[in-house]
Amino acid sequence: MLSRRVFLKISGAFVLAAMSTGAYAVGIEPRSRPRVVTHRITPPGWPQGLALRLVLVSDIHACDPYMPASRIAEIAQQANGLGGDMILLLGDFLSGMRLGSQVSPDAWGEALRPLKAPLGVHAILGNHDWLDDPQAMDSGRPVVVQAVLDRLGVPLYSNRAVRLEKDGHAFWLAGLADQLFPAAGLDDLPGTLASVTDNAPVILMAHEPDIFPTVPARVAVTLSGHTHGGQIRLFGYSPVVPSRFGSRYAYGHIVEDGRHLVVSGGLGTSILPVRLGSPPEITVVELG
Repeated sequence: MLSRRVFLKISGAFVLAAMSTGAYAVGIEPRSRPRVVTHRITPPGWPQGLALRLVLVSDIHACDPYMPASRIAEIAQQANGLGGDMILLLGDFLSGMRLGSQVSPDAWGEALRPLKAPLGVHAILGNHDWLDDPQAMDSGRPVVVQAVLDRLGVPLYSNRAVRLEKDGHAFWLAGLADQLFPAAGLDDLPGTLASVTDNAPVILMAHEPDIFPTVPARVAVTLSGHTHGGQIRLFGYSPVVPSRFGSRYAYGHIVEDGRHLVVSGGLGTSILPVRLGSPPEITVVELG
């Protein structure tokens, strides 16, 4: 039988451990320098001689004091240094976190202005870019983020595809509108792919990974964010994932029936400023 002194010592140790873990999850991991996670993929039928390096920047969630403009500027500098052929912004620039304050669109936009890559910087919207923009929800237009991207000269993909080339090889970059907002979402996968007019490979940007079961094998790779890896990820398991598929598409490189999906762990936080076992990341995808 434990003595009272031993019991209190053990209880104190548990309390101290819990406090230390909480402090790390709020004060250290979410604000750490993003790690770089690289996935090397050769999709079926990928053209020989076409090598693409994609740098994925997802789920910034601009919010003071957790993701201020100064931190976003550091992330942009880090992304530029990764040697990508393209930088892809996978949505959720805005934050509705009640435990902080919004960073002005001008401030986070200027922080992203230095982003550059040989084949350009390209963007899609996420659910928070609607949900946390009241004008967008009322008008059905992405007012705030669209205005910032226009000033930066960054094209926004909303159910469209663009044909690009590298080293004489063609490929298509496609992007879906958000699947959740406004109302039931605006995404149109069949309409987007209908604009692809040849057999060159297709790279699909889709903020939420839940679209993946319906993505045809015609698409070489689907690139998503949204989940933040669950924000809390212990021993490879995320107990809470914002997806109707649970942890199936929580994080990382997923292959189903020969089709490839990469889900970035993203950079910011949502609802609570917490990350544990799912540190901020910039994701690199090497194709070919």
